[in-house]
Amino acid sequence: MPGLKFENPFRPGAGHMPPYLAGRTAEQEEMKRLLNQQVVLSNLVLTGLRGVGKTVLLETFKPIAQSFRWLWCGTDLSESASITEETMATRILTDISLVTSAMLVRETRQLALGFARDDRVIHEPMNYEVLLAYYQKTPGLVADKLKATLEFVWRAMPQAAISGIVFAYDEAQTVSDHAVEKQYPLSMLLDVFQSLQRKDIPFMLVLTGLPTLSAKLVEARTYSERMFHTMFLNRLQDEDARAAILTPIKKDQCPLQFSEKTVSTIIELSAGYPFFIQFVCREVFDVWIVKLEGGEVPTVSSSDIVRKLDADFFHGRWSRATDRQRELLQVVSTLKNADNEFTVQEVVASSKETLVKGFTPSHASQMLSYLAEAGLVYKNRHGKYSLAVPLLAQFIKRQIAASMKLPSA
Repeated sequence: MPGLKFENPFRPGAGHMPPYLAGRTAEQEEMKRLLNQQVVLSNLVLTGLRGVGKTVLLETFKPIAQSFRWLWCGTDLSESASITEETMATRILTDISLVTSAMLVRETRQLALGFARDDRVIHEPMNYEVLLAYYQKTPGLVADKLKATLEFVWRAMPQAAISGIVFAYDEAQTVSDHAVEKQYPLSMLLDVFQSLQRKDIPFMLVLTGLPTLSAKLVEARTYSERMFHTMFLNRLQDEDARAAILTPIKKDQCPLQFSEKTVSTIIELSAGYPFFIQFVCREVFDVWIVKLEGGEVPTVSSSDIVRKLDADFFHGRWSRATDRQRELLQVVSTLKNADNEFTVQEVVASSKETLVKGFTPSHASQMLSYLAEAGLVYKNRHGKYSLAVPLLAQFIKRQIAASMKLPSA
């Protein structure tokens, strides 16, 4: 079939919108419920492993919020944004200024006699410089300055025309308090928004991040449990995964279709994780198109796709671990519950059975902490651990098999 002209629709990039978003209707409906709050009592934490589509889902929330007359601001957070309380305040002022810069400053001032008020529109846009000037002239701590500035923003809003403002931050697990430096940017963030919401100012926080985020919030402020509604994104069910695979190629002039066997293989290889569905489908599509153009039967080896997935996705993360840390991860991969939660005790017991030199509880705990910093595992609030990367256990097993020159499972 020479001259085929059909662009590969699948997009396995970080945060790239897939051609069809499958299986997230319930989460979108829950977001609508939060947007219908007359008084903001619940903010949102959107969490899950890498590759489950948190960033993509967050992007779909924006037009939903706008349809409910909420303004939207925010960005990806980075560790540099949370070094100090000042840098966090700068981040928030920068983001909200993009929303307010099209508005004119409105201030209420007392007349000279003090018995009347004068609403005056000062003909200058409420840009970052205006907000920063207001922030700097406000006395008090960073939190006091930020609260006053955000209240100033709300007073200037056309309140009859909008429902509120969503402050949405991705990769929020990077934000931490730093007690040694006496800097508490995460605590300040929570304190500021709780204070504004108690004054019935409809500013809503939407934070997206890895599962460590929830524990960080509670550690910073115990009341954050009552402040946030948590959505944990899981892998797609088979029916939704099938829709994510088939819908993008059900278009006019698409030169190929996936058989039921191919679809089942893709679901098995991806385990229903949206990123892996996009990755595998893109590889299959590209190879098949080339073969169709050459007049060949469109086939592709699963082992070839897995090998490319290992090289493109897993090896970079695997290289962050030391040899001894890899031994611990190899022990984890052999646990029956490797893809769910495991305890230090389980790791220690298994290591004594599988390694010449096993791990002590203190050593295992220390190494798991290092691996958490490297983004390979995470610890939940109940003291149990999970692998932070989907399908990492299967990758590790393939590494073990390769090192022993055994066929991988």
